[in-house]
Amino acid sequence: IEEIPVKVAVRIRPLLCKEVLHNHQVCVRVIPNSQQVIVGRDRVFTFDFVFGKNSTQYEVYNTCIKPLVLSLIEGYNATVFAYGQTGSGKTYTIGGGHIASVVEGQKGIIPRAIQEIFQSISEHPSIDFNVKVSYIEVYKEDLRDLLELETSMKDLHIREDEKGNTGKVAHLISCLQ
Repeated sequence: IEEIPVKVAVRIRPLLCKEVLHNHQVCVRVIPNSQQVIVGRDRVFTFDFVFGKNSTQYEVYNTCIKPLVLSLIEGYNATVFAYGQTGSGKTYTIGGGHIASVVEGQKGIIPRAIQEIFQSISEHPSIDFNVKVSYIEVYKEDLRDLLELETSMKDLHIREDEKGNTGKVAHLISCLQ
């Protein structure tokens, strides 16, 4: 059996202004100089990476994602999976604020990875690169293709072949810039 390394990172989201106004309290604390968090009074959890409420997009990207991007450029596959309840900060970490107008410091994982991948491709004009990307949302057991522009085509239907393999047909899209 081939070993596939999986690393888990946790990022603590700071309270939003409206949460502060309603006297909400932070219920998760980072244990300094460790990869652990405390939830509530005494429940301790360990992760591969822990980012506190003051962590930056740059810090998250450089620590967790950049090594994956560098291995992608060398020909390996990589997956980044953001998981959490609604409002936990997944969209901000993955994309940044409003993706079309994100300032440099707020750029999330995707804009940073895309920039780095295509920068590397431009530095190696003699090599042919084939880039395939999926951007999928799983919400209430429904899958949606977030790169699909046509609303009617957003819902994904995963198919299983006779060998039990699952997959989705890839579609060519052009740059949205």
